[in-house]
Parts: sequence; C-alpha cells; structure tokens
Amino acid sequence: MRFSANVSILFKEVPFLERFGRAAAAGFEAVEFWWPSGEDLGEVEKAVKEVGVRVVLFNFDAGDMPGGERGLVSDPGRREQFRENVPVALELARLLGCLRMNVLLGHEIEGLDRAEQLALARENVGFAADEARKVGIEVVVEAVNTFENGPYLISSTGEIVEFVESVGRGNLAIQHDFYHMQRMEGNLVANLREHVGKIGHVQVADSPGRGEPGTGEIHYPYVLGVLEELGYDGYVGLEYNPTTETTEESLAWLPYELRNTDVPVSELKFYREGQDG
Repeated sequence: MRFSANVSILFKEVPFLERFGRAAAAGFEAVEFWWPSGEDLGEVEKAVKEVGVRVVLFNFDAGDMPGGERGLVSDPGRREQFRENVPVALELARLLGCLRMNVLLGHEIEGLDRAEQLALARENVGFAADEARKVGIEVVVEAVNTFENGPYLISSTGEIVEFVESVGRGNLAIQHDFYHMQRMEGNLVANLREHVGKIGHVQVADSPGRGEPGTGEIHYPYVLGVLEELGYDGYVGLEYNPTTETTEESLAWLPYELRNTDVPVSELKFYREGQDG
C-alpha cells in the first residue's frame, strides 16, 4: 500500500507552496493536490522540485472550490474555460512528471436537463482524456457526496462506472473516494470487489467527519486490507481534515518510516494512542 499526501487539504497550517516541504519533512515521497487556483504555476513547479516530492495526481481546474464550485465540464457556460485549462494543466503535469489527473464533474444546474449536462460532461471529459493520452496521462473522474458538496452530478459508484464506460476512453478510470461513498451508499467492500478493475486512484478520510482514518465509522484495516488483497497497486491519497492541532499529529496511524514505502496494511496503526480499537 502506497500513500500520497493531498497538500490542498493537509498541512493547511502553512501557505500552499510551503506544504510540499512539510509533506517531505513528514516522510512523504508522493503528493497530490487540487488545481492550484491563484498560484503562479512556475512557483508550484519550483516548490515541488526543490523538495524532491513526486506528484502522483492533481485536478484540472474545477472553478471556485472555496466558493462551492465542484467542476466545469457539465456547465455549458464554462465549457471554454475548462478546455482552455486542459493544455495548461497537461503542460504542468509534464513538467512535474505527473501521470494521472482528476476531473470534477460539477453540479446539476437548475433549469438545465440532467441528461444534457451528462452529455456535455462526457464530451468534455472525452476531450481531456484524448489530449491526455497524447502525453501518456490517465484521467480519472469521481463520485462525490452531496451532503457537503451540493447537487453534484454523480454521487454513486454505479453511476460513475456507467459514466466512464459511456465515455469509452482507454485512459479514463475512476477515482474512488471511500469517504464520499460511505456518506452516500456504504457497501464499500462489495462495490470495491465488483469495480476494482476500473479504479485508477483511491482516496481516504473517515466518515462522517472527514477526519483521519481511525476517527470515524469506516473500518479501514478491513477496507484497505481488501484493496490490498485485490491487487490494487496505485496510490492511496490522504484527503482528510485532521482532527488534531497539526497535520503531523493526525498521521500517527501511518508510522513515519512507512510513509515512503510500499507498506502492508497489517503494519498500519489506525487509532491514535489512547483511543479504543
């Protein structure tokens, strides 16, 4: 099991460009992030390369994430904005050596036909996948919970599998976030067993509070154990809000010496010292 630190949600104690260094100091070789809106992309590249971390995934532009937006590809009024971002994002991926990128699908829009929105999303995701294939990059899309993220277009495993199959690109896969799917449907292991072959990237947080593994209801020793058993060989992204004062304290479940290696699930410690379990 290999882990990557999502520096858009972890290490928020410091500005974004400093988080790559914090991740490296915490023992991580691999990182991921959301589209770095408002950041100078040259400075992002410099920050990554200065500390020597590997970027294993980042998002295409998804709009104003702090303001509640969750993607552009299903909004007719944002089509060009997304398509203009694609070559920019792919160039950043090339410079960083990143081979996987995520597309957020956006919200259902009042007054628009959902089927038409899905058709537009398929068209735009297909465009991104076609462009990404030219430079050897895989694209992933994810289902997202609607409790915190508004009327997100696709919010279940079955729907996102159907979407990927309907787009029909060989370099398109699922980003499977156990937190979002626990909030929406549960049944994590059964869905994992059924669809693991379509999964390109995995992300974790505990439910319902989106804290670190071991702080909620998901039995991560079992869930990640099944993921390991099924032969998943990609990264598991840590995309959670630490419940501790610092991000570093929240990482007690993942011993420092195991953060830069392929670690058996049996060696993880999913509960902080002093917790039951």
